[in-house]
Amino acid sequence: MSTPTKYKPRDWKVQPPYKHDAYASTKLRAPFKPLLRLKQTLSEVTGPVYGHDAVTPLDADLTVNARRNGEPLGERIVVYGRVLDEDGRAVRDSLVEVWQANAAGRYVHLIDQHDAPLDPNFTGAGRCMTDGEGRYRFVTVRPGEYPWRNHYNAWRPAHIHFSLFGPSIATRLVTQMFFPGDPLLPLDPIFNGAPDPDARQRLVARFSIEETRPEWALAYEFDIVLRGRSATPME
Repeated sequence: MSTPTKYKPRDWKVQPPYKHDAYASTKLRAPFKPLLRLKQTLSEVTGPVYGHDAVTPLDADLTVNARRNGEPLGERIVVYGRVLDEDGRAVRDSLVEVWQANAAGRYVHLIDQHDAPLDPNFTGAGRCMTDGEGRYRFVTVRPGEYPWRNHYNAWRPAHIHFSLFGPSIATRLVTQMFFPGDPLLPLDPIFNGAPDPDARQRLVARFSIEETRPEWALAYEFDIVLRGRSATPME
């Protein structure tokens, strides 16, 4: 039997704190007592697992996987990148899930009562597996900004949520991808929750004219580094 993998701890200098006063809801959900580090057991490292064969190529195209009577509204985009470890090596066979608001800035969720239209051809959810080089790729629409009542006149910048699973469901990380040049970024408490300015910029995708498809969709590159000095800030 192989030895369970030992995962390196996070670099907390680049990670957002549990309690960030500018992000109002963290005041209620952040832990009030010191955290206890629990040793990993074999069952936590090796399971439970998900079924790789349940993920299909259609799942990665958010403009198609929920289509009913036509294409979703909004600007079509391609989002792609690689998932890497702290040494720059590819993380293969990782389940990458995304969820986002539609082009009008509304989620398909009962709690979201933003006065913006729902799109019957867009649910805002997708998933794929990284390949042997750690690559992933999604086709979607650019999400809209939306109000979120964190403070007076608060608006979330356009963003896409990412969830990454390792070899088991217990190894899950969540982050957000933002778009370059968004004027709301300096005003967003969630984006600015990462204390290191360089780390915050790792949450911003890079526009890619090389992967942009002529007359069809702009492309954005977003690499995700799981650990080390170049780690992507996680929630």
